[in-house]
Amino acid sequence: MKDRTTRAQPHARITFVTGTDTGVGKTVLTGLIVLYLRQCGVNALAMKPFCTGDRLDVSVLAALQSHQVGFDEINPVYFTEPLAPLAAARKCGYSVKIPRVLNSIRAMQNRCDWLVIEGIGGVSVPLTKSFTVADLISKLQCETIVVARNRLGTINHTLLTVDALKRTGVRQIKVVLMDQEQADPSAEHNQLIISELARDVPVYRLSFLGPNASEPACLKKSLPKVKKVVAQLLG
Repeated sequence: MKDRTTRAQPHARITFVTGTDTGVGKTVLTGLIVLYLRQCGVNALAMKPFCTGDRLDVSVLAALQSHQVGFDEINPVYFTEPLAPLAAARKCGYSVKIPRVLNSIRAMQNRCDWLVIEGIGGVSVPLTKSFTVADLISKLQCETIVVARNRLGTINHTLLTVDALKRTGVRQIKVVLMDQEQADPSAEHNQLIISELARDVPVYRLSFLGPNASEPACLKKSLPKVKKVVAQLLG
């Protein structure tokens, strides 16, 4: 892949990483994608427009970008309460302005060749009373990766998520199943069944990378193990 670190495209490619739930591995996959792209010489940046509770995910993304991007650029909308953005905003009397969020995303997009966006929770999480994560993805018209746990129950959760995205007009969808520390019998069947039922949605599987997989040092150490899958995912 040609080195493009010295120039930025005004219309960078966007990859949006969403999930079937919170804590499924979105930050891990976002981090691996950014690391892989930057190792390939691509001027890639990452952001998480919405974040609630702590800002650990934001600190991970900042570290993987050598802190060349500030916390408030990576994460323009932050609430300290660990709630859905709509609930958190209501609790503190704040009104989320989606046009401002889109402007922040476009500003980051103008600084790179490839922007990786990590979502919050699942696709039906309300950002405002009338705007969900799925609506944001649809507005950006970007490719989307759905992260799901590779365990019993994931077929239902993943198919519902894919269906919700399709109903919002999102068409470029891929799925990544994250293996768990303790695999259950379904882990060897989920990928095939979701591939059969999701219709034209590629499904990939990522091996378990350890209990501290989202830490920057662990992500850098783990990338060689999963580099082939990440490359296929972005191809």
